Amino acid sequence: MLPYIFAEKKGIHIIDLNKTSDALQEVAAAMKQIARSGKKIMFVGTKKQAKEIVTDCAKRVNMPYSTERWLGGMLTNFNTVRKSVKKMQSIDKMLADGSAESLTKKERLQLQRDRDKMDKVLGGIAQLGRVPAALFIIDIGHEHIALSEAKKLGITTFGIVDTNCDPNKVDFAIPGNDDATKSIAIITQYVTAAIAEGLAERQAAKDEEAETDNTPDENEQRAARLQAEAESEGGGKSGGRGRSGGPASGARRRTPGGGGQRKPGGR
Repeated sequence: MLPYIFAEKKGIHIIDLNKTSDALQEVAAAMKQIARSGKKIMFVGTKKQAKEIVTDCAKRVNMPYSTERWLGGMLTNFNTVRKSVKKMQSIDKMLADGSAESLTKKERLQLQRDRDKMDKVLGGIAQLGRVPAALFIIDIGHEHIALSEAKKLGITTFGIVDTNCDPNKVDFAIPGNDDATKSIAIITQYVTAAIAEGLAERQAAKDEEAETDNTPDENEQRAARLQAEAESEGGGKSGGRGRSGGPASGARRRTPGGGGQRKPGGR
């Protein structure tokens, strides 16, 4: 952490905020690109100071999160964890549609306890269908299990790194105080805003693509409508000419052969 330390005062290391600002901009750009591509970024913060902040920010951008005890194998053994999530969802369905009413009161209470216990640990990843593309970790020293699993699977890692941690353990390090609630809130909200911007750009691109796909159909319909109007107008005009020209043409035909004018000297 020596390159990120500005000074030392009474045994306390002071982090260079210029380095923190540069790292934040780099991390925000990378996260924005990941969010724009439609991939998931998982927030990990099981420290007491970070739980509420991480939960609020992750829910704001609809990203998975883990704020309770990190389950060993949550990433490396994701299929098994996913089965537990499906079990929790099946219990929710039973409680919602009334099928649990056939159980005894004791069984229903036990079912509710099991559901609450699973929701506490797995509620943040209930909508996660596959392994996330990146991890945002509040304290890489405290979340060393999550970091090691991400490294094993080749998942991109972002993390707040304090002076007591090694910044080389993560792909994108943000030098900062990972113990102060205010510091955690500022950094987490900054990267959340970048993710939200990436998601907004992705939605705008989808809308533009949908409009582009609909444009040829609209042009074809407009061309067909104009052609039909032109044909109807052309048919009406030709019909009018035929009716008005009929008698006149008949009169012209009678003039040569009808004898209306007699030849000189004839009887």
